[in-house]
Amino acid sequence: MDKKTKIVATISDSRCEPDYIRSLYEAGMNAVRINSAHASIEGANKIVDNVRKVSEQIAIIIDTKGPEIRLTGMTDEYAKGIVVAPGDILNIKGTNKDLRSNRQIIYMNDATVYHDVPVGAHILIDDGEMELIVTDKKDETLVCQVQNGGVIKPRKSVNIPGVQLDLPSVTGKDKEFILWAITKDIDFIAHSFVRTKDDVMAVKNILKEHNSPIKIISKIENREGVDNIDSILEETYGVMVARGDLGVEIPAEEIPVTQRFIVRKCIESKTPVIIATQMLHSMISNPRPTRAEVSDIASAIYQRVDAIMLSGETANGEYPVEAVKTMAKVAAEIEKDTACHTPDSDMNMVRINNEITAQLARSAVRATLNLPVKAIIIDTLSGRTGRYLSAFRGHKPVYAVCYRKSVMRQLAISYGVHAMYREPAETHESFLLSILYYLEDKTWLSKEDMIVVIGGSFGAAKGASFMEIGTVINLEHKALNRR
Repeated sequence: MDKKTKIVATISDSRCEPDYIRSLYEAGMNAVRINSAHASIEGANKIVDNVRKVSEQIAIIIDTKGPEIRLTGMTDEYAKGIVVAPGDILNIKGTNKDLRSNRQIIYMNDATVYHDVPVGAHILIDDGEMELIVTDKKDETLVCQVQNGGVIKPRKSVNIPGVQLDLPSVTGKDKEFILWAITKDIDFIAHSFVRTKDDVMAVKNILKEHNSPIKIISKIENREGVDNIDSILEETYGVMVARGDLGVEIPAEEIPVTQRFIVRKCIESKTPVIIATQMLHSMISNPRPTRAEVSDIASAIYQRVDAIMLSGETANGEYPVEAVKTMAKVAAEIEKDTACHTPDSDMNMVRINNEITAQLARSAVRATLNLPVKAIIIDTLSGRTGRYLSAFRGHKPVYAVCYRKSVMRQLAISYGVHAMYREPAETHESFLLSILYYLEDKTWLSKEDMIVVIGGSFGAAKGASFMEIGTVINLEHKALNRR
């Protein structure tokens, strides 16, 4: 309850016991991410079941593999990788078959690379750790020269900056995981390598066919995705700035500017935005973060992102709980800096689909600046009011009563919103009394605290229509008299 910025933690099936997940949750984790590129359906099932045993409030995000290129597996002789030195010549081929790489031929999992990749192109392997330059093309083979020494390991990611590849947005494995996600009531699908809104629609169409409430998070990982961010925002629920591949696809010095640009676009569009990749990378093997990593987290929070994400730190790192605690402590500390972290109630919101709700949200946040308001309380059927309030980045917590568990979990990645599930109340007065008694019992509010309540006169399905301000005890008395 001490922080407003949410934390996403990546979980692998090799370490997903309920006690482990509970330790992360108690340390400050709000959402679990499963990376389908490294998981099986069986393993993902195990993770989901154990997360649900811990808490129904934890959101679950499943990553698709998306239109990415990877190396294939290696032959037994090169199971630990192929050692190369600068100047070495390597032959690379694309394939749709399960062929394993060796020193003579390295295979990529896309058969079109020979035709799409020109001579002179730079091929970056494993988030740019290894660089090759294409020096020739012959016999369906890319002849490449190694630029820096190291080890080329199996199944690592491949980036070819500046080259548009004709890759399907949704792979066969992606569809398998999407259909599985529908049956498991997963909350979000984070679609990898979103280039245009058509990539979002490819996933959305599958969800619509099955009448699924799952929301889509678009992972922005290349120049094309950045250039098309406005049209992508028209179709997506959330955005993840995936700086691993993005940092390979565009120059490193452009990443901070690009991150700020995308974050601002998302906030104005009331779209939850997550910053990901290497935020506490050193804590995979060290108990304390570097000062640069703490500054990176602080920078993201000063930019007012909804959530920050851990990858290897919690999937296979040695200090996962410490990593979550570190993020939570940094977030809580930076959020105290009101001089640099003030609510943006004058923000020009775009893509508004309910002007009344938007105006009420803006007024509620302004009230917290001018009055000693302790919290904002809402009830919501779709989560829209919660997202609008979140976008203004107020200082005070938003307690959201949700009438659908899926909406409760969707708000788990929205800044400053503390969502909880309740059965629909018969009247506004019944809803208000129930939540006020609950918050008092938790000691999150007292009788004398001033609060803002946003409600709807025509039922939750019709959206917000009014706002009232008062102390807890006065609002309780009013609700009791009207009930």
